[in-house]
Amino acid sequence: QVQLVESGGGLVQPGGSLRLSCAASGTIFSINAMGWYRQAPGKQRELVARITSGGSSNYADSVKGRFTISRDNAKNTVYLQMNSLKPEDTAVYYCNGNINLSSRWSYEYWGQGTQVTVSP
Repeated sequence: QVQLVESGGGLVQPGGSLRLSCAASGTIFSINAMGWYRQAPGKQRELVARITSGGSSNYADSVKGRFTISRDNAKNTVYLQMNSLKPEDTAVYYCNGNINLSSRWSYEYWGQGTQVTVSP
């Protein structure tokens, strides 16, 4: 059993910052890529940022230069530092991980989501 548990969401004013964390726990052999997605009301879930096990990252154009993804492999944790937040960043943010349960078996896991609201 593997769980991804997010934390760090909340209400922030435009221009403010938040840091999201996502910790993976359970029977984990190793973790491949981890990422953050978001879903705003009435919209499809979209990729925000993703980072490989080696540390290579990619970002949605809308967050480049404002958000930074990082990971601590020793803690099985991925972070999303969000700066210069805008009202359009308001969404439920979901953590995603491609996790190896053995040397031959991997599976995609999702966290439960954490609400980020950017409002005056």
